[in-house]
Amino acid sequence: MTRQPKTKDPFAETCERLLAALGPVEARRMFGGYGLFLDGLMIGLIASDELYLKADEVSGDVFEAAGSTPFRYKKEERWVTMSYWQAPEGSLAGAETLLPWGERALAAARRNAAGKKRRRPR
Repeated sequence: MTRQPKTKDPFAETCERLLAALGPVEARRMFGGYGLFLDGLMIGLIASDELYLKADEVSGDVFEAAGSTPFRYKKEERWVTMSYWQAPEGSLAGAETLLPWGERALAAARRNAAGKKRRRPR
């Protein structure tokens, strides 16, 4: 019996398409949603048909100023806040409106990866 490949969620495919100008963005299933990857870095996540983009101390304030909120989930009895912020309202209207946010997410993911490399013991 041959297994049929699972199809991606239409919203995940839309996010891939809107962010394609950054490079080959790939949505991968994880934890009941999707992770968005580019160049081996996770630049976003999709949960409950909402797009959240990677942010850090450099870009988090920009997301907050745009009215975005961070991704949160409940683990046991406490809330965990992650460094992914909801795509600002109106940014999913097209590639031209989402691309600047995607660029911020990619830059934050690259800074995060560079910081991890510096902290590794030799």
